[in-house]
Amino acid sequence: MKYVKAVIFDWAGTVVDYGSRAPMGAFVETFEEFGVPISIEEARGPMGMAKRPHIAALMALPRVAKAWKARHGHAPGDADIDAVYDAFVPKNVAVAAQYSDVIPGVAAVTAQLRADGVRIGSTTGYTREIIDQIVPGAAEQGFVADSIVCTGDTPEGRPSPYMIYRTLPQLGVWRAREAIKVDDTEVGIEEGINGGTWAVGVAVSGNAFGLTEDEVRALSPQDFAQRREAAAQRLRAAGAHYVIDSVADLLPVVTEIETRLARGERP
Repeated sequence: MKYVKAVIFDWAGTVVDYGSRAPMGAFVETFEEFGVPISIEEARGPMGMAKRPHIAALMALPRVAKAWKARHGHAPGDADIDAVYDAFVPKNVAVAAQYSDVIPGVAAVTAQLRADGVRIGSTTGYTREIIDQIVPGAAEQGFVADSIVCTGDTPEGRPSPYMIYRTLPQLGVWRAREAIKVDDTEVGIEEGINGGTWAVGVAVSGNAFGLTEDEVRALSPQDFAQRREAAAQRLRAAGAHYVIDSVADLLPVVTEIETRLARGERP
């Protein structure tokens, strides 16, 4: 590749953990402990954000805020967010390694990108403590990033572009248009857009679908098509230039972006 210099991947739901399941049980279990049950669907809503802002967003949901006040006698505040976060992180750390399976196609695609001279970066809503549980297993299965930027490494997480700005120099890239951000969440797509990169949404393997591979295969063709289109619409609404089912489908998109850059186009 002459023009595409880097691809920056999200982790959960994009390169590992088909269906982005690892954080969900931890969120649900933690809120249950505080006497305010939440659903998996509610837990998924802010996915892609740093985990403390994610918890803050959940506690700002009118239903959750009302339930919290009924249980604790006051509206949720910063101290409550901190308490939930402090209880959540150890749970997420404990299960993270169990969800480090690399999504099919990722190892082959990233190997081809490297062969074409493209650097592999990554950003994540996980803390360093959590991602450290995932990296060794992913490496054994063929996914290794040249750069990993985590929540806490920058002043703000997604949708701000700070993690992109930290990643690009680590990859030796100074024109953001020469990089592609690949993510399964809306805020992850917005991170790329705000950082000036191309943005590719992942519709089926990630948070928007929220199903395991077996559950996806069990869907009727009609249900699959409806879910896929709904997920794709969410990612396009966030600004994605392209939407694919999984990283296995990425290489033709990279080739098209290479052609567009050669013509002088920008994101």
